[in-house]
Amino acid sequence: MRLATLAPILFVLLWSTGFVGAKLGLPYAEPFTFLWVRMVLVVGLLGGLAWLLRSPWPKGWALNLHIGVSGLLLHAGYLGGVFFAISRGMPAGLSALIVGLQPILTAVLAQLLLRERVNAVQWAGLLLGLVGVGLVVGEKALSARILHIEPSAFVAIGLALLCTTFGTLYQKRFASQMPLVGGTVVQYVAAAVGLFVLALLFRETMQIQWTPQFVFALTWLVLVLSIGAILLLMYLIRHNSASSVASLFYLVPPATALEAYFLFGERLGGWAILGMGLAVVGVALVVRR
Repeated sequence: MRLATLAPILFVLLWSTGFVGAKLGLPYAEPFTFLWVRMVLVVGLLGGLAWLLRSPWPKGWALNLHIGVSGLLLHAGYLGGVFFAISRGMPAGLSALIVGLQPILTAVLAQLLLRERVNAVQWAGLLLGLVGVGLVVGEKALSARILHIEPSAFVAIGLALLCTTFGTLYQKRFASQMPLVGGTVVQYVAAAVGLFVLALLFRETMQIQWTPQFVFALTWLVLVLSIGAILLLMYLIRHNSASSVASLFYLVPPATALEAYFLFGERLGGWAILGMGLAVVGVALVVRR
């Protein structure tokens, strides 16, 4: 099977494990410290891989600056917002629902900023996917004690939504032709600096409990998410429209719900199963040739 066909499936499966990794690791480390350690490890591993493969590096200050900005948005901004919100009491399902608004927001802005045409069938797919995402996590969101969630969690998850949306558009507009491995290293260097600054600004103690559960979560997030899934995301952004790539995020909450069912025994009701089906159909309408 060609990479172009397999990449979207792999990306959704890998990316959906991010909420599981956060749930496993956040009890043992503060959010920005957790992510900063993750980025430092990724820079070392991916930088070594780039050296072994003799991968080309981005040339020129302008391109490196654009790559750094996209890295701050896609990694420090998005992940920092999600992890901070979860650490402040927001359920993973509710955070997934809010971030799940990204495809609609990306489609609107892609028309305005990138002049990408979104036809009627694709709009129908985007709306259908949004309904599907809402059904998957809606029950969990409604059952959550929203009034007991810190207001800062809602601010953080809103910023995460904006960062992942504008990060996708910025990457497509200014850095879509960056060298895949070398450019991703530059993104992670920028994200590591940004997360370290955030840890200082929020006065985190930067202390970590190195339990087996935390080590497993960190290892998974570094190898599977920050290297495997992100390289696939960069490949997808390069070869597809911003709207098509963003629509794949509709499949992440349903996939996460399935993983939570098998790993944590979280119940999957009839509405959730229906929502997963609608999300799949919605994405198919958006990305169909």
